[in-house]
This record gives sequence, structure tokens and C-alpha cells, in this order.
Amino acid sequence: MKKTSINELTDQIIGPIGSPSREEFEHELQLEVLGELLKQKRKEKQLTQAELGEILGIGKSQISKLENSSKDFRLGTLLRAFQALNLKVKVKLEDSTSRVTLV
Repeated sequence: MKKTSINELTDQIIGPIGSPSREEFEHELQLEVLGELLKQKRKEKQLTQAELGEILGIGKSQISKLENSSKDFRLGTLLRAFQALNLKVKVKLEDSTSRVTLV
């Protein structure tokens, strides 16, 4: 029986790195990770979605959208939520010719 690595399986099932299907998968995965991190940190601070929303001046439903990886949210809202939870945020932007990191 031939062994297959997780990277090989990912390439076969989702598509190779750089393909549109792989890019979409990676993007959605990153949103899920951010949403889960937000939920985990909110709970560690013993805040409800409504309480965090109140701190940010937005509704509970917006916090729910952030935590559940909805594509319908503003990046600024996510960054403010992390700031309210005392999390440092680093943003790295890359294209084929340059890389920019913001802290």
C-alpha cells in the first residue's frame, strides 16, 4: 500500500498551491481560524457576544458573523475586536514582487 502525505492529498482533493480552488480554500481556512480565535479569546475574557458587540459599538449579530467566518464583515471590525481583547495584530501583504508587514 502506497503512503500519501497530507500535502499530496490536499493537492489531489483541493488543488495544487496557486490554483484558484486552493487559493479559495486557503482564504476560507484563514477566516475560520480568525473566527475561532476571536471566539476563544472572547470566552477567555468571559464576555458574551452581546457584551463584546457593545464594547465595539456593533450588534451581537456582527460578532456572530465574525466568529462564524461569514464573508460579510469589515476587516476594521475584526481588527477592533482583536484590539478590544488585547490581542496584537500583524498583517502581512504579499504579491509576486514585494512584501509588506504591518503591526
